[in-house]
Amino acid sequence: QLQLVESGGGLVQPGGSLRLSCAASGFTLDYYVIGWFRQAPGKEREGVSCISSSGAITNYADSVKGRFTISRDNAKNTVYLQMNSLKPEDTSVYYCAARLRGSCLRVPQKDYYDTWGQGTQVTVSS
Repeated sequence: QLQLVESGGGLVQPGGSLRLSCAASGFTLDYYVIGWFRQAPGKEREGVSCISSSGAITNYADSVKGRFTISRDNAKNTVYLQMNSLKPEDTSVYYCAARLRGSCLRVPQKDYYDTWGQGTQVTVSS
């Protein structure tokens, strides 16, 4: 069974940092493009970042560019999202998603991905 599990969320003060992890089980991530998304209450799920299967190509939403960094360790079957300089508007549930042999040529669109994790809550508040 293909499964993605996010972890690393929590409560952090504005200006702080968190690192989210997306671990795969039941399959290897080697040939999958991975996207990170977020959804705040009452809002649409929006793409945050994606990374190609090799890790050579990444893309970011303008709202997080320069603050967030996506990376992957295929040996650990895990993708990361390092989030720095967090703002209250970053508060959301964060999801990772996968697509086999996909591409990361632009900010990820949710309809492009077919395997999703359950999400992890990130709250930025003083």
